[in-house]
Amino acid sequence: MEQTNQIIAETIDYLVAHYSEQPDLDFLARRAGYETTHFQKLFKDWVGISPKRMIQYMNMRHARELLVEGKTTMEAAYGAGLSGTGRLYDLFVMCQAVTPGDVQYKGKGLTVTYGFHPTPLGEILVAQTERGVCFLGFVVDSDRAITTAALKTDYFPHAKFIESTESTAQAAAHIMKIWAAEGDADHRLRLDLHGTNMQIQVWQALLRIPLGETQTYQDIAKAIDRPKAARAIGNAVGANPISLLIPCHRVIRATGIIDNYNWGSARKKLILGLEQKY
Repeated sequence: MEQTNQIIAETIDYLVAHYSEQPDLDFLARRAGYETTHFQKLFKDWVGISPKRMIQYMNMRHARELLVEGKTTMEAAYGAGLSGTGRLYDLFVMCQAVTPGDVQYKGKGLTVTYGFHPTPLGEILVAQTERGVCFLGFVVDSDRAITTAALKTDYFPHAKFIESTESTAQAAAHIMKIWAAEGDADHRLRLDLHGTNMQIQVWQALLRIPLGETQTYQDIAKAIDRPKAARAIGNAVGANPISLLIPCHRVIRATGIIDNYNWGSARKKLILGLEQKY
């Protein structure tokens, strides 16, 4: 089972990088080492849709398709009936923000446990402290070292680290259930957020963007009553340590262009596309 999950996760990573080439099912099956019909069943059982459908979802998220005759991104979303599919993350997530002083220490005195886990979106790295999940990132180009370096160098350079997939498995499963709209309000996931006061405000605003919708940086600026701080908002969105769960992928440019994602614009299109099926 674990080997199959790894193969499917690696196939998803390949699609993220090559979806514009429209790889067909036979090619993907041969690449994974499976007979075509069996591979399609495995993929659909794990991901919930076929490889072809996944490619279609990603292509559907082309920026121009978010805008209709000059309407704003939000108007286009509501016009497409997306607002009825959302749910509030704050029903399922409990955020614990540390003080600005704690942020300045950059993990000094903290013990961070982390592990890698296959998901329908590709392999992820989940890290947690005793207070809750503190980091979530995607494995890039099948190179775990890139994501590990982001955790250790960019976010918690002075922390003590323990790699333990077993210890983070429950949190990883919980995260994917919340993302797939299967969260349990009676068992909220704890997040340990390390950021400035403004960053925390932005991240909390991101948590309120419903599934299936997108907002612009200007929308977020207005939501936190900082209408002239769009550039600073963009920096705070980019500094989000818990990707996917704090949905920075749902923030796009006012022009509808989908880019500026730490884990690649192609993966951002994949996530936005898959969210349409929930």
